[in-house]
Amino acid sequence: MRTSNPALSNDTFTGFNTYGQNQMTINGTVNKTIISLGIVSICAYFSWDVLFFGPYSGILMILTPILGFVMALATIFKKEWAPMTVPFYCVFEGLFLGIISGYFELMYPGIIFQAVIATFGVLFSLLLAYKSKLIRATENFKLGIVAATGGIALIYIISLLLGLFGIPIPLIFGSGPVGILFSLFVVIIAALNLVLDFDFIEQGEKYGAPKYMEWYGAFGLMVTLIWLYLEILRLLAKLRSRD
Repeated sequence: MRTSNPALSNDTFTGFNTYGQNQMTINGTVNKTIISLGIVSICAYFSWDVLFFGPYSGILMILTPILGFVMALATIFKKEWAPMTVPFYCVFEGLFLGIISGYFELMYPGIIFQAVIATFGVLFSLLLAYKSKLIRATENFKLGIVAATGGIALIYIISLLLGLFGIPIPLIFGSGPVGILFSLFVVIIAALNLVLDFDFIEQGEKYGAPKYMEWYGAFGLMVTLIWLYLEILRLLAKLRSRD
């Protein structure tokens, strides 16, 4: 099993002894995902409506993703902590999304509604396509998505390192044709990662993973959804900046 989602590695659902224990189910993972989405949404609304106008919004925009990253690492390395760490991850990521969304909305009114609708539209469309077997997570499909996601991650890391020295990567982060095509490509890859996540969670039920892995499966989906939302937001911003 392959997935480019760092939260769902190849051995995520192996090595468990679940004899006589409650086991992970797809329905349970769906319920945990809904709860996680609810936490992110409530915290995002609160930070946008209240914290965004406060004097510490800039600090929170830096601090909350760091805290979210810490919770993500704790979840990945201590999967049995997932029922506790995943809600905290959702809180911090929700606060971050609310503040950064507020900045985008100030620059481009109406963009957040478009990004949210597009994100959930992609989620449900791919879920329907996966359940109806229009898209199959074959080995070649997984290899392609893993390779593309790794390439994108490498570009972002290089961009971050060069940015520390004031050296920007030309074209791909601009609002020109190359930048828009790059963002569109990243959105497509982020969306296709959802298919790998669906498949991986399905395997979790098949292998009889313990019950707490439902939270871990929900966490993996949230990682992909948050990435997808931010990339859609970036793409829409590039398109709006050309008007």
